[in-house]
This record gives sequence, C-alpha cells and structure tokens, in this order.
Amino acid sequence: MNPPFVFDVHLDLALNAIEWNRDLRLPLDTLRRSEAHLHDKPGRGRGTVTLPEMRRGRVGLCVATQLARLEHDAYSPVFGWRSAPQAWAMTQAQRAWYEAMEEAGEMVMIRDLAGLEAHLAAWNGADEATAARLPVGYLLSLEGADSLITIGHLERAREYGLRAIGPAHYGPGVYAQGTDATGGFPPGGLDLLREIDRLGLILDVTHLSDDCFWQALDVFGGAVWASHHNARVLTPHQRQLSDDMFRALVARGAVVGVALDAWMMVPGWERGKTTPESAGLRLEKLVDHLDHFCQLAGNARHVGLGTDLDGCFGTEQTPMDLDSIAGLQQLPAMLVARGYTADDVDGIMHGNFLRHLRSAWGGRPGA
Repeated sequence: MNPPFVFDVHLDLALNAIEWNRDLRLPLDTLRRSEAHLHDKPGRGRGTVTLPEMRRGRVGLCVATQLARLEHDAYSPVFGWRSAPQAWAMTQAQRAWYEAMEEAGEMVMIRDLAGLEAHLAAWNGADEATAARLPVGYLLSLEGADSLITIGHLERAREYGLRAIGPAHYGPGVYAQGTDATGGFPPGGLDLLREIDRLGLILDVTHLSDDCFWQALDVFGGAVWASHHNARVLTPHQRQLSDDMFRALVARGAVVGVALDAWMMVPGWERGKTTPESAGLRLEKLVDHLDHFCQLAGNARHVGLGTDLDGCFGTEQTPMDLDSIAGLQQLPAMLVARGYTADDVDGIMHGNFLRHLRSAWGGRPGA
C-alpha cells in the first residue's frame, strides 16, 4: 500500500530557487553538497526540500509562494526591497521560475477544479517509480502584498494564476500590519480585501497582526485559510494562533496548516543559539500543536500541513528526527498512536485542505 498523498499548503520554492540560487531539480544530497562551502545564509548545506524529495515523500501538491516585501525600516532585520516596482519585479522573476519548471515537466500549476481533479487522479495509486516521474502540482499564492504596485495589479496576478493571498508578512506593510506589528488595516488594505473577494481569491490570514486578523474576519466574505500557524498557548508569540482565533476560523469553515519552523514549535527558541538537540525537539511536538487544535474543534477536519520547511532555514531549525520533507510520512503512525482514525489521518495529510479548496472554488467558503 502506498504512503498517503501529502498536500503542503506553504512552501517558498521560488524564493529558494531565485534568492538562494538553488536548483530544486537536484536530489537533496546533491544540493546539500553543492552548498557545503557557502556561509552567506543560515541553513546552507542543510536544506530539506527539493522536487525529487517532495516526490519521494508523496508531497504531490503544494501551495507555492511569491514573496517580496518592502523595506519599511532601514534597520529592519527582515530583508526587503526599496520600492514596490522592485518587489513586483522579484515576484515576476519567481513566477518565471515556476513557468520554467512547468516547461521542464517538473511542476504543473493548478488553476481550477478540473486541473485539481486531473492532477489528483494522476497521483492516485501511483507506485514509487511512477510518482518519481510525476510533476508536482502547485497553487500560486502571494505571501505579503507589498509587491502590488497598485491594487489593480492583483487582477493581473489573478490572470496569470494567483489563487491565494496573504496581505501581510513581517512588520508593518503597505496593505496590512504583519507579525510583531500592531494596528488594523489602512484604507488601502480594506480596498485590497474587497478586491480579493471580488476576484474570488482565498484570503490567507497568516502573518496578520491580531487587529488585522479580527478585522479581516469581520469584513471579508470569501474563503479563508491560515496556511502556516501553530498554537499560541503552546508557543506564546503573536505569530501563533490563539484559541479564540482558531475557533473563529473553524466557525468560518477554514483549515489551518501547522508549521515546522522550530521557533514556532517550542517556546524560548533563540535563532543561532538553540538547536533541535538542546531543545529536545522532535516531530511529536508538531503533533502536540495539531492535537491541540483538533481538541478545540472537537474533530480533525480543520487542520492540515503548511510546513514552511524551506522558509530560509534548514535542519538546524527543524525537529531532529526530520531530515527532509519526505519525513512527513512519519506523521500517520504518530497520529494513529494518538487515537486518530484512518479518515482523520487522510484529512490531515491532504483531505481537509482539498475539501476546503473544492468548496472555495465551487463558489462558497469552505464548510
């Protein structure tokens, strides 16, 4: 019997290809060796995601991002571009990489229900040898809206395939306040929400400030998800979802993807100092966050995977028992040991976000 299909709703593939200069067509070991001499970025030589590795772990579908934020503070520790045209240009370079991967047969963009069902049919029942040759499907998402030179650029992005958008990233943004920032949407942000709704895009509430989160749920009427979050009660930080936030998302029929960035999994993590070994961080910690959400919901229908495993870190900032994205296949046994049923496991690994996506694309918010 084949391992379960995996739908990962948050990967920064093009950012890795363009800004980290990674050839993601390579086997993971080859990519790591090619970077062993580099020290320009954290995680060099310790990456966990390549396209062959995704196939090996049956991660046959993902939400893949475009990401280019503005530099709102010259002393900000988070890198950004100096102008919206520069940021837009970077997102278009990332888009060009996805198109190149499609032309090479490595990936396929999923734009609509027909494309989704055809892609799932190709993967369904595929043995290991067949899966190794199949393209990885991707839905295009914009993480942070700073790169939109005007709100009109969003319709242009919708035309070339954008299907989800998170208005914020870190700090203050043009259209929304993000992680570690405070306050609600500026007027332009409210206009952006209306345009997202008009275009039928999925709103990703990830990275929104608390004020923006609640405001978005009040004013936005379309489909919502949270691509990569963990539980604030287990890892206290504004970046995580509070219990009230999670309950509000459940009430909207949303699904939340749990993430594998170490600092989001255990409290007190210090980047560059704490290690997975010193923190005793294992994959079971992710199951703790996932299980907490399921207990709040009273079922396992509102949680999935949004790993962020290629989000500018590597094995120095992931569970010690997860060497690559293919290691997600350890999760089913862990979930069964916690009392989850086979249907629960399928929902968490892929089914919950697929249900939500089918519903959103069918013209109504996920139920």
